[in-house]
Amino acid sequence: MNDVINYGSQKIYNNDIKSVLNSLKNKFLTTGPLTNLFEYKLKKKLKVNYAHVCNSGTSALYLALKSIGIKKGDVIISPAINFIASANIASLLGAKVYLSDVDPVTSQSNPDQIIDCIKKNKIKKIKAVIIMFNGGYPRNIFEYYKLKKKYSFYLIEDACHAFGASYVFNKKKYFIGSCKHSDISTFSFHPLKTITTCEGGAVTTNNSKISKKIQLLRSHGIKRNSKYYWKYDVIENGLNLRLSDVNCSLGISQLKKIEHILRFRKKIYLHYIKKLDDYQSVVKIIRQEKKTYPSYHLVVALLNFKKLKINKDKFMEIMNKNKIFLQIHYKPIYKFKLFNNFKSLKGSENYYNSCISLPIHLNMDLNDVLRIIKIIKKTIDRWKKN
Repeated sequence: MNDVINYGSQKIYNNDIKSVLNSLKNKFLTTGPLTNLFEYKLKKKLKVNYAHVCNSGTSALYLALKSIGIKKGDVIISPAINFIASANIASLLGAKVYLSDVDPVTSQSNPDQIIDCIKKNKIKKIKAVIIMFNGGYPRNIFEYYKLKKKYSFYLIEDACHAFGASYVFNKKKYFIGSCKHSDISTFSFHPLKTITTCEGGAVTTNNSKISKKIQLLRSHGIKRNSKYYWKYDVIENGLNLRLSDVNCSLGISQLKKIEHILRFRKKIYLHYIKKLDDYQSVVKIIRQEKKTYPSYHLVVALLNFKKLKINKDKFMEIMNKNKIFLQIHYKPIYKFKLFNNFKSLKGSENYYNSCISLPIHLNMDLNDVLRIIKIIKKTIDRWKKN
């Protein structure tokens, strides 16, 4: 049992350390054969044609948007509940960003909310829609695919929470990142994600044109001569967004454990649901949908603070005093100063007012879950309205 329990934490195994130490003895430290090997293993795992690693999940989103030719004035629709990266990058690239509302229970946008955003804002042409699987729970994938076909936009999966997640369609299982029903998927390998490369990310696609553009953009827009290595041209405005062989050595080692990681996280998730079942009138865990297999990146609980004498901040403070550090995923993007020109959205407000993320990571055990639940129940009992 842990004395202090954070909402997330990396798990580094001895063979991960050995893998990284071995990589430091190799000829290449930056992009080299281990980078190629990691990309190959990602392609095989996700069953996708192209996988390109980069130095962060934010870079992955940048590469995704640049690869489809986002320019000033292009319309991007993104959920109001998400990390700031997608809206930030789209805005930096000059796109016109619109925020769609989310379901207050699932925390994700659905196709009806995208349509509502289109109609309310009288949008005529959409360059791309970004969807985000908050917490690592796939939802509405084929419905989004049909919407993409109807409106002819690029569909980008911000799958930063969802590495390892999968879904079933027509009795066949697909991994998030296979891009069978989307154009591009982006991942983060930050320490708190399913697997880690310390910092890192990846972009996957089945589109060869997009793949070639990502390769150029990731390394200064340089096109090398296949015959003479010292000759090259610069044909795009690119950046250095590469991931090193050292980082990739950790990714390769972590990827071998993905099934164990997912089983462990599921065990923690199910324990929360089971032990909080008798308190559902006040606290509910966001559930997975049928025919989906989440990554269980987050355990998001929705608290009905109308039934309590305390607000969310006070609840968080009480948990902190008990050395349990929760988190919020996420504050609506329109509440930030940079994007406060947007109107508030009802579903996003209701979700934000009730959501907390409970600890889930591989350094926990079931006794930690029991301790967290005991304090949650004690707090609810102490502050529940009569």
